[in-house]
Amino acid sequence: MIGQRFSKYVPPQDDRSPFEKLLPLFLELLTHTSGDVEEALDWMQEVDKENALFSEDYTIEDFKNDLRKHGIIGDHPTKGEGMGLTAKAEKLIRERALEQVFGKLKKTEQGGHALNRTGQGDEPTSDRRSYRFGDRIEQVAMSDSIRNAQQRGIDELRMSEDDLEVIETEHQSACATVLMIDISHSMILYGEDRITPAKKVAMALAELIARRYPKDTLDIVVFGNDAWQVSLKDLPDLQVGPFHTNTVAGVELAMDLLRRKKLKNRRIVMITDGKPSCIKRDGEYYMNSFGLDDFIVARTLDAAARARKAGIPITTFMIAQDTYLQRFIEKFTEANQGRAFYTGLQGLADMVFRDHTTSRKSS
Repeated sequence: MIGQRFSKYVPPQDDRSPFEKLLPLFLELLTHTSGDVEEALDWMQEVDKENALFSEDYTIEDFKNDLRKHGIIGDHPTKGEGMGLTAKAEKLIRERALEQVFGKLKKTEQGGHALNRTGQGDEPTSDRRSYRFGDRIEQVAMSDSIRNAQQRGIDELRMSEDDLEVIETEHQSACATVLMIDISHSMILYGEDRITPAKKVAMALAELIARRYPKDTLDIVVFGNDAWQVSLKDLPDLQVGPFHTNTVAGVELAMDLLRRKKLKNRRIVMITDGKPSCIKRDGEYYMNSFGLDDFIVARTLDAAARARKAGIPITTFMIAQDTYLQRFIEKFTEANQGRAFYTGLQGLADMVFRDHTTSRKSS
């Protein structure tokens, strides 16, 4: 009989507890509320009105108790009252961001960045070469080496040093990265939330580095009127302020942080959606939100050139579509000899990932 027989679809059973089902939503809301536990819970109650998240058997109070029991929330660390996030919660948020942005990744012991040369490195390639004294035994391509020996006659298989082929490997290198995040007012202007995706990318990148590139370092700098460093645990709490965009301050702080690193490979990754509109001159702020100010632009291009001279490339992810701003980023990239991507929010995470894993030359 030709054809197909269909049976009734039975959806897979969800054996998760009510707490396990609600936790991902709570972690997502925490990112949007900048780590405000009580606001996130308020949002869950609003969602509950339309979607019946809770029931008589499992109330929001039960959910709060489970959050405490699992060590996800505790007493607020600074206010002394109310609820605050724990270190476990911060890690869960980063892990969720990693899964959302990059998918599930396995931790590797030798994760690193491929350099533009081969030899006794870490990562195998498809290339083969003849054995040389000093090659490691695990580099020997056994099937290829046996095939070479068989070509002389299968009746009496004898392998000599000339038969041995070695799998070529790539050297791996650690990298020091500073991630610069624009927190100027334009990141939430016109009703478009650009800071939440930027935060997710930062958290995912941090978790990615910890898992796949354990020898790398990552520092995070935010910049508005000024620039300052934030810790990894502060990322969920990051908020946009009533700031202009002082790109010069961000680059200078990033360079200061990288100068302290002993790693040879150093770079800056910058996520921004706006033009530079602020610098400090003689200790005073000089601001201009209208168009591209020639004086601010010149100082910003100078900062990019200084980073180039220090051997620090800047990868810029531009999340605005304005043509005149893109032309500025092209000049900025040319001055630094770095890289620039023009992207919407949906493609931001994947582009940061691909750039982070791109091979870099070593001197």
